[in-house]
Amino acid sequence: MAALASLSKYCTKLAKPTLQTCFRVPNRNLNLLEYQSKKLLEESGVAIQNFRILEGKKDADVLKDFDVNEYVVKAQILAGGRGKGHFDNGFKGGVHITKNRSEVIPLVEKMVGHKLITKQTPKEGILVKKVMVADSINITRETYLSIVMDREHNGPVLIASPDGGMDIEAVAEETPNRIKTIPIDITSGISREQAVDVARFLEFKGPLVEKAADEITKLYGLFTKVDAVQIEINPLAETDDGRVISVDAKLNFDDNAQFRQKDIFAMEVHEDTDPKEVEASKYNLNYIAMEGNIGCLVNGAGLAMATMDIIKLNGGSPANFLDVGGNVKEEQVLKAFQILTSDKNVKAILVNVFGGIVNCATIANGIVNATKSMDLQVPLIVRLEGTNVQAAKKILEQSELKIESAHDLDEAAKKAVQSISMV
Repeated sequence: MAALASLSKYCTKLAKPTLQTCFRVPNRNLNLLEYQSKKLLEESGVAIQNFRILEGKKDADVLKDFDVNEYVVKAQILAGGRGKGHFDNGFKGGVHITKNRSEVIPLVEKMVGHKLITKQTPKEGILVKKVMVADSINITRETYLSIVMDREHNGPVLIASPDGGMDIEAVAEETPNRIKTIPIDITSGISREQAVDVARFLEFKGPLVEKAADEITKLYGLFTKVDAVQIEINPLAETDDGRVISVDAKLNFDDNAQFRQKDIFAMEVHEDTDPKEVEASKYNLNYIAMEGNIGCLVNGAGLAMATMDIIKLNGGSPANFLDVGGNVKEEQVLKAFQILTSDKNVKAILVNVFGGIVNCATIANGIVNATKSMDLQVPLIVRLEGTNVQAAKKILEQSELKIESAHDLDEAAKKAVQSISMV
């Protein structure tokens, strides 16, 4: 269906498989840059590469005590494929390696203040504001380790594979015997025996077994400390000088724990996010932009999908949709209308709400107040059904506002499409 593609971004926010063949893990909206994740690992004693953060030549002094054999210079944006990307100034590559410290600042200057374009960025690229300069380590072997909060096991699960540095979903599909899964008792945590067993499964040998077990234990400690729902280390690497290093880390957090993790959530980066999405999230709303001209206010992803499909079937095109959820208040409805109409492409608004938990009368009062306070200038079509719907319809009727009611979704979609053609 047409709406399936349109909702893919939203559905990814709700649930994204880490190992697509095995697990479903909530994917939260908090986005951290690579260096921010590394900082959290470092604060918990996890072994990582030494690094510094620069914003330009004004920060050159931070390199004075950073003497290593080889430097990795990495642009910090929320996108993969940085090494093969290019900048809007013509400079090639968002990742560079040099043995000469004097070359670091010129490389940083070519990155900061310019947009990096990769396969995962918008076509115009993402502005680079910070660059990470890290110690380049010699990796002799790569393994995979992650800890995820898994619904099936009702708690955290440790997933390990000696085949790191690659697409772990492919490993799970092609060689499932190379994946080890260990449920962890949330009350007692990971035991030393379990950590050592995992280290051996990852094929660490000799004294590296104990070192790897230490790193695994520290990573689980970080997992619980920061209310993570996922910590993925790919690779957990063995180096030529006998270290076990977390080279690349991906962390996802439980947004219900934001009140406990204020410092972490304050680090969130919105560099490639639509400002309307950011504004909606502040009010516990979910907003997704599209390319049509009918704004959609709904409650629930399934209803959003149906609404957009029926608009399409009736010859229209959704400009966006805004999901108010099941516990919406009147003030959130007002904010929802403000966000919807901030899109200049919106020529009509279709409200499609099924009141289960949500009270239709609450929605109706919110619609009336929003229409009055905003002096709404675009056609408004409303279809309400469910809890307290008769009272809601009466509120709309008595408002004497230009609100077009519809008995069902098909009628609502037809009226929305027709209203645009009449403008």
